[in-house]
Amino acid sequence: MLDAEGLNCPLPIRETKKALQGVRTAGLLEICATDPGAVKDFEGFCRSTGNELVVSSQEGNIFKFVVKRLKQEHPDGYDPGHRIAR
Repeated sequence: MLDAEGLNCPLPIRETKKALQGVRTAGLLEICATDPGAVKDFEGFCRSTGNELVVSSQEGNIFKFVVKRLKQEHPDGYDPGHRIAR
């Protein structure tokens, strides 16, 4: 579980990206945040990284997210599945 409460954009996403490095492919990471902007941020993060946003909910002032790691990222950002159109 990643506690991102009290962190504002872009820190919840930055900390999530770091934490996901320790999650195996198909594993889940639960995140709690207080920044209302995190809802849109996590939607965009998962869409752009190829991971799945399994849960996005709000309980009071706390936003809860569960991200399923679907894509193994190469440390230098190289994506062996990415093809350049010619």
